[in-house]
Amino acid sequence: MRIAHVITRLIIGGAQENTIASVLGLNQKKDISVRLYSGPTTGPEGSLEYKFKDSSDIFHIVPNLIRPINPLNDYIAYRHLIKEFKSFKPDIVHTHSGKAGFLGRLAAAKANVKNIIHSIHGPSFGTYQGWIANTLFRKAEKIAATHTDHYITVANAMEEQYLKAGIGNPNIFTKIYSGFNLRPFIQNQETAEIRNQFGIKQDHLVVAKIARLFDLKGHNSLFEIAPNLIKKIPNIRFLLIGDGPLKKDFKQIIKNINCEKNFIFAGLVDPLKIPQLVNSIDILVHLSRREGLPRALPQAMAASKPIVAFDYDGAREVCINEKTGLLVDQEDLSGLIKSISRLAKDKTLRKSLGNAGREFVKDKFTINRLVEDQYNLYEKLLSSR
Repeated sequence: MRIAHVITRLIIGGAQENTIASVLGLNQKKDISVRLYSGPTTGPEGSLEYKFKDSSDIFHIVPNLIRPINPLNDYIAYRHLIKEFKSFKPDIVHTHSGKAGFLGRLAAAKANVKNIIHSIHGPSFGTYQGWIANTLFRKAEKIAATHTDHYITVANAMEEQYLKAGIGNPNIFTKIYSGFNLRPFIQNQETAEIRNQFGIKQDHLVVAKIARLFDLKGHNSLFEIAPNLIKKIPNIRFLLIGDGPLKKDFKQIIKNINCEKNFIFAGLVDPLKIPQLVNSIDILVHLSRREGLPRALPQAMAASKPIVAFDYDGAREVCINEKTGLLVDQEDLSGLIKSISRLAKDKTLRKSLGNAGREFVKDKFTINRLVEDQYNLYEKLLSSR
């Protein structure tokens, strides 16, 4: 079985980490030959290309595959992928992300690949966009859909959004949860050292957000409610884990609202240190307006940390209200304040929600399950031909 994965870039992010986990896991199987094609990794988010330092034979750069729309670069990348597919002769092309998903599926069809799969880590269109962008991306996805044999979603919400848009039918969607190594999160690592590193004192109540410093991630909602929460809970500290192009803007906003001493920018954190950092927090908030099923949620849950999340996309599948976390209506800032305040003042509730969350995710989000579910789907598609 020959499998070709295609993704736009390997920045530090959920879709990228999930793709790498599946590619490296599949590569361990004796009956599979796998390759990953990616554009060059650019941007402040950090690179995951180092994951292939011992597997350079399966990782291939497509120089012109870049995220911004550029007709010339896009055409060159499209032709490059056709050439690669004709040479490698994959049984399945499996695409990820918007640009690579579009060009990769068209190139696979042109190269006469018989089975084409697209993973929806998060929708490429939606109400979060302007009308023009939403219309263009929706039309692009409908074009690519004519060359798609199957979709993999990371949450039920992805299938619902695509079907509502008239893309695909229920028979060609399969939900496969993301997979990662949960053990470091479950181990309850020593946290004093890393708290000291960021100036977090023992009596501080830490509310963390793990996300790129970028539009749609919901940081502005946190900035809006911060002054209110600080009045109620003076020892609260907001820990922003991640980097991105809006870091300077966000720091200015925090300065304008006189909350500088209550916000901590952790910046780009080594992925190996994320489990220790997550174990050091008290509450995780998830406020993104566009996300399939963010990895930060099950990771925090594995560390027995309670979650407060806006009810967007796949969050509701793991943040089950009053059981594994507190789910807040979209953009309900008053509800967000109440939920964070409630958890901040009730250590027993934090512990009970956190423990229930750990039990909920510990077997659902493993790398082994991710790889086996994908492998079984590949076999099913190939046998049906």
